Amino acid sequence: MPQHPLIYTAPYRLGPLLDDDLFRRLCRSRDYLAAGLDQPLRLADAAREACLSPFHYHRLFAQTFGETPHEFLTRCRIDYAKRLLARDHLPVTEVCFAAGYESLGSFSTLFRTMVGYTPSVYRRAIRRIFPVPARAVYRFVPNCYLLHFGVPPF
Repeated sequence: MPQHPLIYTAPYRLGPLLDDDLFRRLCRSRDYLAAGLDQPLRLADAAREACLSPFHYHRLFAQTFGETPHEFLTRCRIDYAKRLLARDHLPVTEVCFAAGYESLGSFSTLFRTMVGYTPSVYRRAIRRIFPVPARAVYRFVPNCYLLHFGVPPF
């Protein structure tokens, strides 16, 4: 069965693909960015992780992953903040600092821009859908199990 003509011309139209080593280095730097969400990160540090110059790194990162390193970091931080707002009882200020932002105002504005709700409205809306009990009472847990793991019996 003959292949489609676009398959034959893909290397000429799209340019050369990344080699494995360069792709691995870009993935390593993306993992570095994702691991340091709560810290202030610089483009030069992520580029150093990929062993590239900052300008070359920025261009290759955007070309490979479809978003700039800053957009990737912002998306990951907002996703982390959404998980914290849905799961924990932390105040919005603590969520802001845990997600790596230093200003509550800029965090709230960015959160509203990306999600469509302010953080407190998002928390109320998600809690209506998935209520989180304050403390779950398990009635059929043996007392020896509770004492072994340091949980006081009821």
